[in-house]
Amino acid sequence: MLLRDHTLTQFTEVLSSGTPAPGGGAAAALSGALAASLVAMTGALTVTKEKYKEYHAEIQGIMDRADQLRENLLAGVDEDTEAYGRVAAVFKMPKADPGQKASRAEAMQEALKGAAIPPLEAMRLALACVELAYRSYGKINASCASDLGVAALCGLACVKSAWLNVKINLASVRDKEFIDKILPEACDMLDKAEKLAGEIYQKIEAEIPQP
Repeated sequence: MLLRDHTLTQFTEVLSSGTPAPGGGAAAALSGALAASLVAMTGALTVTKEKYKEYHAEIQGIMDRADQLRENLLAGVDEDTEAYGRVAAVFKMPKADPGQKASRAEAMQEALKGAAIPPLEAMRLALACVELAYRSYGKINASCASDLGVAALCGLACVKSAWLNVKINLASVRDKEFIDKILPEACDMLDKAEKLAGEIYQKIEAEIPQP
C-alpha cells in the first residue's frame, strides 16, 4: 500500500514508528501537497463568486496547476521513502574483502545521489505552490486570506525541509560535478521561496484585524 493512500492516522503512526523511512523527506512532500491543496481551495471559493468575476479565468488556471502539483507532491511522499530504501539496502551489502568494499562504496554513492533527487523535486514543486499563492494574492475571496497564508507557509516548509534532505545526502556525495549541478538551483529555490512566502505572510497578517 502506497503511503499516499494511508489515512492521516495510519500515515502519522508509520511516521512516528522506529523506522527511518518514511521520515523528514516524506513529511516535507506532504507539506507541499497541503500547500497545493490550500491554493486550490482558495481558488474554488473564488470562482463561484460573482464579485471576483474578473479573476475567474486566471484563478481557474491556478487551481488546475495546483491540482497537478498536489498529485506530484503526494507521489513524492513515496518516492522519497523508496529512495531511502535504496540507501538502506546498500548497508546490507557484503564488505568482507576489498572488492566487496569497493562495490559497496560505489553503490552507496549512486544511492545517495538518487536520494537527493526526490527532495530536490519536492523543492521545485513546492516553490511552484508558493508562486501560485503569490499570484493568487489580492484576487481570491477575501475570506480565504488566512488560508492562502497557510498555503504559502506550508509551501515554504516543504522547500526548507526538502532542502535539509538534499543537503544531508549531498554531504556524503563525492561527485563534484553532480553537486555543482544541483546546489545552485537548490539555493536559488530556497531564497525565492523564503522571499515570496515571507511577503505573502506579512501582507496577510497585516490585513487581518487585531483581536
